[in-house]
Amino acid sequence: MKKLLLALIAMGTMLTMAQAEMKCEAGKCGASMKGMTKSDTEPKKMMKPFQAVKKGEAILLQDGKSKAFCPQCGMTLQMFYKTNHSATVDGKVKQYCSIHCVVEDTKKGSKLTDIKVVDVNSLKFIDVTKAFYVVGSSKKGTMSMVSKYAFASQINADTFAKENGGKVVDYAKAYKTAEGDFDKDTAMVTNKQKMMAKKGEMVYNKICQKTEKKFDTVADAKSFILTNNLCKGIEGKKLQAVGLYLTNR
Repeated sequence: MKKLLLALIAMGTMLTMAQAEMKCEAGKCGASMKGMTKSDTEPKKMMKPFQAVKKGEAILLQDGKSKAFCPQCGMTLQMFYKTNHSATVDGKVKQYCSIHCVVEDTKKGSKLTDIKVVDVNSLKFIDVTKAFYVVGSSKKGTMSMVSKYAFASQINADTFAKENGGKVVDYAKAYKTAEGDFDKDTAMVTNKQKMMAKKGEMVYNKICQKTEKKFDTVADAKSFILTNNLCKGIEGKKLQAVGLYLTNR
């Protein structure tokens, strides 16, 4: 009788383990299975991009309904604030997400004066002629495969380069690098934007009110979406995607 009882207990244990393994295969295993801890089962939080800052920390120098977005590519300035540049064009201030977009606007024939860049440490705008750029660090670039971050002091730039790699140069050399990489970076960005626009079309058809309005820039499209609550609750990448779709459809 004792042997029979032990056999039944053993069979019950094996059955419980088998059921647990089946749940694991279906993605339903508990935190205690296979040595996992609670932290292993919790959803991973998305890492905030290095360029991004909190809304209250971003200084917007340009005016208008689309002031929160880069006039060239439409990206949200706050999300790429640490690579922001600004310039006066035809008497008005423009604020760009990156030096790549500065080069792009220049290539289109715009005459940029009083060019400024965000100092990574203070988050304030400084004159580009007084900035120290770290080109090619391990931190992700904005609109470019080669990152470019600016600092108000050479000591801060040297420290950043020592910790993250890259070379400390002046604005002229940073601009020349961006100009030299422009075609390659533009091709990369264009491919990404095409894919995002396709996703934007799906989001637009699924959750947005329809509009026949035409847009000259992605920034204008995004501003229109938000001002008119065209796509309820939309933000971030989805907003950029829909903006790209509406601009290029």
